[in-house]
Amino acid sequence: MKVKGYQKLASLLVVMLLVGLHTPAYGENNSKKATWIWQTDLIRDGGAELLDFSREEGINLIYLQIDRQLSSDIYEAFIERAHEDQIAVHALGGDPRWALTEHLDDMLGLADWVIDYNGKVAAGARFDGIHLDVEPYVLANWETEQGQIITTWVQNLKAFLSLASGKGLELGIDIPFWFDQYALADGTGLNEWLIGAFDHVTVMAYRNEVESEHGILDLTRSELELADRLGKQILIGVNTKEMPGESYTTFYGHGKDKLNQKLDHLSSALGSYPSFAGVAIHDIRNWQSMSSDEIVPPGSTDPISPSPVPEPNPVPEPGEGDRVPDADPVTRDPMVRGTYIWEAHEVVQNSQEILDFAKEKKLNWLYVRLDLEQPYSSYSSFVKQAAAAGIEVHAMGGHPIWALEENRPRMMRLVNYVKNYNRAVEGDERFHGIHLDIEPYVLPAWKEDSQQVISEWTANLDAFVTELKKDSSLEASMDMAVWLDKYKVTGEDMSLSKWMINRMDHVSLMAFRDVAEGSNGIVGVSKEEIAFADELGKPIKISVEIKASHEGDHITFHEEGAAYMEEELAKLPALLKDSPSFTGSVVHAYAYWKSAKP
Repeated sequence: MKVKGYQKLASLLVVMLLVGLHTPAYGENNSKKATWIWQTDLIRDGGAELLDFSREEGINLIYLQIDRQLSSDIYEAFIERAHEDQIAVHALGGDPRWALTEHLDDMLGLADWVIDYNGKVAAGARFDGIHLDVEPYVLANWETEQGQIITTWVQNLKAFLSLASGKGLELGIDIPFWFDQYALADGTGLNEWLIGAFDHVTVMAYRNEVESEHGILDLTRSELELADRLGKQILIGVNTKEMPGESYTTFYGHGKDKLNQKLDHLSSALGSYPSFAGVAIHDIRNWQSMSSDEIVPPGSTDPISPSPVPEPNPVPEPGEGDRVPDADPVTRDPMVRGTYIWEAHEVVQNSQEILDFAKEKKLNWLYVRLDLEQPYSSYSSFVKQAAAAGIEVHAMGGHPIWALEENRPRMMRLVNYVKNYNRAVEGDERFHGIHLDIEPYVLPAWKEDSQQVISEWTANLDAFVTELKKDSSLEASMDMAVWLDKYKVTGEDMSLSKWMINRMDHVSLMAFRDVAEGSNGIVGVSKEEIAFADELGKPIKISVEIKASHEGDHITFHEEGAAYMEEELAKLPALLKDSPSFTGSVVHAYAYWKSAKP
């Protein structure tokens, strides 16, 4: 009897051991371990490589970016295989512009597509949820129009939730850890509303320390406490992507073993929160590329709380301090035809679409706003392809608050990023210059004391050019309103426009009118600035608008359309034939031009 009992006990232990070996590598079955797949093309072959990696790492939830042009058969095959491995698949989509009323249909289109797809396929091939990644704070006007953007974003999300709820889909959204500083118009915290509205929220707590003063635990405590109170789920997101200059925000270089140790520690530390549902690792491609060994990049500590104390004279990273190599010349027409690309994610995610558009419109010049959190590889291929197509690419950045002295470091961060990028890449992958769009006249401070703002603005621009030119031949340029000539530089008898034209290598004059000729036409409103540029021997580009404008139809070509705009732009070379400073035109902006009426 005892022998049989021991045999049964031994058999039970063997079964328990085998079950334990087949448990996901991280946590229990009800603990989520998620990842993002942004490159939808990776599932075209069935996604075997992705699913093999997912099994090895214990992933049980995939956020899969949706390409609505991809055949449903491809999604069916991938989801069925994922479900066989007990991996849930949520349709992933998002764009910062989805926070704006005019782009609501894009977001609802994702929900409609998923609902329609799920209605046509077998149960085993259906999406388990929809996951949004919107991040409206990367919009160019976030810092000056946060309240309005938050209001329209919440309205859009309510419409999305109304459409997608009750369809058997788990609804989730990504949010940064610092959203707790914002509130809705009624006083409700933005985080509280988002956590309460969705089934789960993934908090992007992008740090590589768990328990430091500014570590993951410290940064996510308020979200977890909120979710506990609301009875909702929280996933904690960490990052594995290379982050130049901000390596404290990522596990890049730390190795998979260290990452897994930190995730185990994090899971254990957060186990007391009922709302803690698991972790999410951003993203699968960067995660796959990690080695097992730790190779921590320089600057991996959080700069808010550096330890050890930085040396007074630190040794620069390799390449820093060397002269910035020049970009290879681009073979192009001397007369510029260009546009602005304001949405930083477009170049990263839709580079071929941009290049196709540029070819169609015969463009040879691009101002491209940069996301400074992206690795250099995000831009190098695009710039190389653009150069091969005869397109000169200039990095772009700016915000109204960059005119204020206190925000000069933001400008310098862009300068340093571009310099170090150009040091790291090949000649045909380098940016040709840095273009600023600042426009501080929208700030309350301008109305209060415009001359003080001008004083700080010109000082910042002077510092920008000085820093840029001290070790590079990068071109310094900026956008300039046509009416700035009525202001004087502080302490000098010189118009602000003339000072800017003189200080920059070139300016793009925002001559926002919808007709070339006439006293209030493009040439008419530009005559003073063009005369300054002729006198100073500086090139000037004419920038026109095709975005809808609340300032009046005469400001933009939106009503007339792209063909009429081209007719008017074609008149400029003849009208300005006696002005050697005129070197071309730039259309504001790509996002509006590509969707403009013909």
